[in-house]
Amino acid sequence: MARKLAVIGAGLMGSGIAQVSAQAGWDVVLRDVTDAALTRGTDTIKASYDRFVAKDKMAAADAEAALGRITTTTDLDAVADADLVVEAVFEQLDVKHEIFRALDAIVGEETVLASNTSAIPITKIAAGTTRPERVVGTHFFSPVPMMQLCELVRGYKTSDATLATAREFAESVGKTCVVVNRDVAGFVTTRLISALVVEAIKLYESGVATAEDIDLACKLGFGHAMGPLATADLTGVDILLHAAGNIYTESQDEKFAPPELMRRMVDAGDIGRKSGQGFYKH
Repeated sequence: MARKLAVIGAGLMGSGIAQVSAQAGWDVVLRDVTDAALTRGTDTIKASYDRFVAKDKMAAADAEAALGRITTTTDLDAVADADLVVEAVFEQLDVKHEIFRALDAIVGEETVLASNTSAIPITKIAAGTTRPERVVGTHFFSPVPMMQLCELVRGYKTSDATLATAREFAESVGKTCVVVNRDVAGFVTTRLISALVVEAIKLYESGVATAEDIDLACKLGFGHAMGPLATADLTGVDILLHAAGNIYTESQDEKFAPPELMRRMVDAGDIGRKSGQGFYKH
């Protein structure tokens, strides 16, 4: 099995993927465009390992060894010998195309190129390469060290071998996989949560119920661990606005059309936990 992984993007998702992979024994190259971003990413990883050690969920020696398997770089050429590359950057197609075009010219012919996108069709991302059969979606969930699911997405030309490699990788880092066989925008999970969040915001926006009661209804009525508006705050209202917007643009399905309140909250910077204010005060 391939054991060298490159992760493009040292943000919350990229650092989380690097963390679980190094813990599982992979040698990881974590790449971002600035040293500051890489420092934030590795600091996040170390803090997470420290919490696991403090809770006796990980031995201190294992945490130290895992950190030792992670190297950082701002040089994209440093990922040239990776067996698998996972891109985890901003959800914008032109940004992803730029990265995948560059990777296409750098990595080996057999290297699998994966995207952590939550909403953009893999086929569109793969169109930026000369090897669409080697491109696949590996949609992890935040926080990556805690969330068990990985959504594998087959693009229009993704080969069976590529999908199998992606599954082997995801399972090797402790994830359970679901497979999306038809490459629709938003796949399975983002379509479901986007539709629920959009409807919850509409109910809140029109005064049907409070945010607390909408969330409580979903928790107690449907057994959800967290209500949709609390989920929006955790994920980021801006992230879900972008995801719902991508799905709506692709599908023209009105149930994904972002409500005006959602747009105004993002305009105002009330995007959830990371800003201190969303549907709740944090």
